[in-house]
Amino acid sequence: QVQLVESGGGLVQAGGSLRLSCAASGLTFRSTAMGWFRQAPGREREIVAAITWLGYNIYYADSVKGRFTISRDNAKNTVYLEMNSLKADDTAIYYCAAGPRVERLVGGSADYWGQGTQVTVSS
Repeated sequence: QVQLVESGGGLVQAGGSLRLSCAASGLTFRSTAMGWFRQAPGREREIVAAITWLGYNIYYADSVKGRFTISRDNAKNTVYLEMNSLKADDTAIYYCAAGPRVERLVGGSADYWGQGTQVTVSS
């Protein structure tokens, strides 16, 4: 059974930083593209970042470029999202997702989803 378990969310002041982690199990992590999505109240879920299994192809949404960094440790079956210079608009539930290709994740389609972790940025 595939499980994606996010951690690291919380409350932070604007301008601050958080690091999200997603531990994966039950899948072949080394051949799986991983991504982070977010959904704010009243808004549709959107892709934040995605990364191929070797890390050669990385996608960022325009809204987070230069502030967020996605990375992965294949030895630990874990993907990370380092979030800096956080803004109130970054407040959302952040979801980890897994799929065969970055292109599919960017299109909003994933094979597996985590349960989400809340990120709240106070202004």
